[in-house]
Amino acid sequence: MDREQFETRKKMIYEFMCSDLYVPMKIKELAILLSVPKSQRNDLEEVLNALILEGKIELSKKGKYSKAEGKFITGTFTGHPRGFGFVSVEGEEEDIFIPADQINGALHKDVVQVSISPVTTGKRREGTIVKVLSRGMQQIVGTYEQSKNFGFVVPDDQKIAKDIFVPKERSKGAVSGHKVVVEITDYGKKDKKPEGKVVEILGHINDPGTDIMSLIKAYDLPVEFPEKVLNQAVRVAKDVSTADMAGRMDLRDWQTVTIDGEDAKDLDDAITITKEGEAYRLGVHIADVTNYVQEHSALDAEALKRGTSVYLVDRVIPMLPHTLSNGICSLNQGENRLALSCIMTIDTKGNVIDHKIAETIICVDRRMSYTNVKKILEDKDEAVIAEYKELVPMFERMQELAAILRKKRMKRGSIDFDFPETKIILDKEGHPVKIKPYERNVATKIIEDFMLIANETVAEDFFWQQMPFVYRTHDNPDTEKIHKLATFINNFGYSIHIGQDEVHPKELQKLLQKIEGSPEEPLISRLTLRSMKQAKYATMSTGHFGLATSYYCHFTSPIRRYPDLQIHRIIKECLRGKMNENRMAHYDKILPEVAKHSSEMERRADEAERETEKMKKVEYMSKHIGEEFEGVISGVTAWGLYVELPDTIEGLVHITALEDDYYEYHEATYELVGIVTNHRYKLGQKVKVVCVSTDKLLRTIDFALADEEEVGE
Repeated sequence: MDREQFETRKKMIYEFMCSDLYVPMKIKELAILLSVPKSQRNDLEEVLNALILEGKIELSKKGKYSKAEGKFITGTFTGHPRGFGFVSVEGEEEDIFIPADQINGALHKDVVQVSISPVTTGKRREGTIVKVLSRGMQQIVGTYEQSKNFGFVVPDDQKIAKDIFVPKERSKGAVSGHKVVVEITDYGKKDKKPEGKVVEILGHINDPGTDIMSLIKAYDLPVEFPEKVLNQAVRVAKDVSTADMAGRMDLRDWQTVTIDGEDAKDLDDAITITKEGEAYRLGVHIADVTNYVQEHSALDAEALKRGTSVYLVDRVIPMLPHTLSNGICSLNQGENRLALSCIMTIDTKGNVIDHKIAETIICVDRRMSYTNVKKILEDKDEAVIAEYKELVPMFERMQELAAILRKKRMKRGSIDFDFPETKIILDKEGHPVKIKPYERNVATKIIEDFMLIANETVAEDFFWQQMPFVYRTHDNPDTEKIHKLATFINNFGYSIHIGQDEVHPKELQKLLQKIEGSPEEPLISRLTLRSMKQAKYATMSTGHFGLATSYYCHFTSPIRRYPDLQIHRIIKECLRGKMNENRMAHYDKILPEVAKHSSEMERRADEAERETEKMKKVEYMSKHIGEEFEGVISGVTAWGLYVELPDTIEGLVHITALEDDYYEYHEATYELVGIVTNHRYKLGQKVKVVCVSTDKLLRTIDFALADEEEVGE
């Protein structure tokens, strides 16, 4: 059944269910009435599930289908290690609690239909899962455990509360301790475990690299490129020819640099800057990846599927093959490269008074590192200044302009979260040997400022051209969350102005400036970030709250982000005069799905990156059990204190480990208070802790206070 037949049948069945003649009936009765043969029963169920997902029909607890009357809700099930779970519904803030005995065979990530219970035992709504509409997971990663005549897989993801039974003949020879990928063949029932077969053995739990590979498989991250894609990458990655340069602005005589981390291999942005009178001419030159990745090609299809490059602690999983990303699409020193450039004239107040977007040819004079630019501008390192003597005036102009742009952005209310990122150094076998904060410096901020202004300029240009486009949007925060934040910060003597149930980004920016350097800064910064929504890709320019701008897009990284690649294609068609009505209709049709899929792939990459970091932090601390550390209380909850160490590692001092008193949690002030001693543990307080234990599966670190008398107040 093709898409058109599917939609026709869906419409016909829904109209039938809306008629006065229809009475609720089971799928078997419906199939007989509609003359659907047994061989097509699965197709009928697929159509019915699609109608349920759209909220048009409902399925009763007795298995009867009828026109929707709002009795049931459709959502995604999230499991919990203790057996119960929650169903989140798109567009709704509050999820639905599902008690363990009301899950009815649903597994983590399943799309389910829920009936809401009239009685609740807690604060939130409760429900019963009536039907699993679609399974969220076909394959699960876990540890194989062998028994005499069978085996079972303990899932790595603790949200999957059931082990997977594996018949001996379907174990692929796995033994206890193997990390495996198991394909589910039977999802089980209420009292029956799911069953599966081992499809891949990743290695033994203690083998180097098995931990990261398990996580890669769990997130379904594509590692290998199909042969067709690799072959195409080799074919298109030819040196820049005279024919390639035809019709392009030749900027090879402009003094040009790239500024990146020492270990970066895909250099996709280069900078030129000059001063003309009082104004600055800033050129942001981005690798012209679309010259090599044509629409509908195998390379394009694979890049769209991946959506983004993924940066894990021990490897990069690129969006494009290295032949392109580290080769012809990398703006390497001394080599002719094709670029798409945004050349801006910016006045002394940071206003872009003129700009030009053009297809260009560039040649980078020097490949610079953030470290060396910092040594020139901040450390005034004489040896480095001498080495790059001819470029020093350029870097000084960069610093001047970046400061102007940042000041303008801050003035309008742009929010700058300056959380230290984590840099994890591994040995040859993938074990962490050092963990430290990766701080931003003057050079990283310069590049950030220049990329932001280029992204804004391009977005505004195409917004006013009214072209189909992919924007980067960030919606206003949820009012309720902002009110909660306002209540919380009151405890510390801070306030934010909320006008007509909306907060201006400038208010949050002012708050972050006030708390700078205070003990409560890390916590209030995190809570402020959590009160905001996630940025996403969209075809409508609804503005970017965090940057306090009406127009924003991602233009500057087509090597590692598909939306950038997509808009480069649109820009080039406009520059070449090829954006006719047919092409506009084509983009109007495909862009909503490109934006949605790219946002989903970005979320997946972010989660995988966070989990690999947590995994390596736990592994690192497992070698330091019994050792004492100094840290800061970064979170206070009813179950204990979270303590963050200077290297960004965070662990929990469980409330039961506070043995000198019985402690109560004071929600209003985020404190734990001893009933007898009146000892208080609060945010930002410095404490000494001992690492007591780690759990690799749960990725948790447990601390105990080293000297409670000394740190309590």
